[in-house]
Amino acid sequence: MSYIDSNETIKALTISSLHKMYQAGEKITSLTAYDASFATMFDQIGIDIILVGDSLGNVIQGHTSTIPVLIQDMVYHTSCVSRNIKRSFLMADMPFASYADQSQALMNAALLMQAGAKMIKLEGGAWLAPIVEHLVRQGIPVCAHLGLMPQSVNTLGGFKVQGKSEAQSELMINEAKILENAGAQILVLEAIPSKLGKAITEAISIPTIGIGAGVDCSGQVLVMHDALGAFPGRQPKFVKNFLANTGTIEKAIELYIAEVKSGAFPAPEHCFTN
Repeated sequence: MSYIDSNETIKALTISSLHKMYQAGEKITSLTAYDASFATMFDQIGIDIILVGDSLGNVIQGHTSTIPVLIQDMVYHTSCVSRNIKRSFLMADMPFASYADQSQALMNAALLMQAGAKMIKLEGGAWLAPIVEHLVRQGIPVCAHLGLMPQSVNTLGGFKVQGKSEAQSELMINEAKILENAGAQILVLEAIPSKLGKAITEAISIPTIGIGAGVDCSGQVLVMHDALGAFPGRQPKFVKNFLANTGTIEKAIELYIAEVKSGAFPAPEHCFTN
């Protein structure tokens, strides 16, 4: 993998492009970015989806969770990231308590789309279906998010693997179907057993993007700081430091892309079992 030639005509990825990759069995790569410099680098190297994650609350702002992140923070960082990318598909998180009802969700999602996002991401289960339907009717593409939902960490009792019981697994599969039927076009799965990640991926007809959800998902996403070994503290099981043996950030991202595309990442040691 190498930098895209600046003389080439660069075709921007769209949701249709991503669905074609999914249908062809090509793994989708995604990383978070929060500023123009890293976003431009990731775009040029060939990352498929750049996510402006509310993880900026942890890695940029120094909070212990994503809950303090405001919609204004997300709009600012989305606008920074959007300015120079040419190929990557840009997705942005809706932060905590910014989509409690259809009206609030539409207002805040519109702000992110106007800042340059091509899709917004929401955390939540079946209760989100009416909000997803409303946003899609208004022309706003939606990525749903199941499993460990960082915005719900206080109700979940901490950062714990989700879907470990048979009942929880069945519920999550059903919720995935409901969200797809509501109009979600991508589904992020976080911190669930690999077996469940595979079952959900096979149960729906939209791409699944895993983060600690096993190798059978349609693609993978990591927080850029985790992928580069740049975030202090305990490293989650699903993280791999791609910079450790590559020497440069560019080579680390190239390796991440190569390993996701080939299915080498995540390896068994990065995955959860029941």
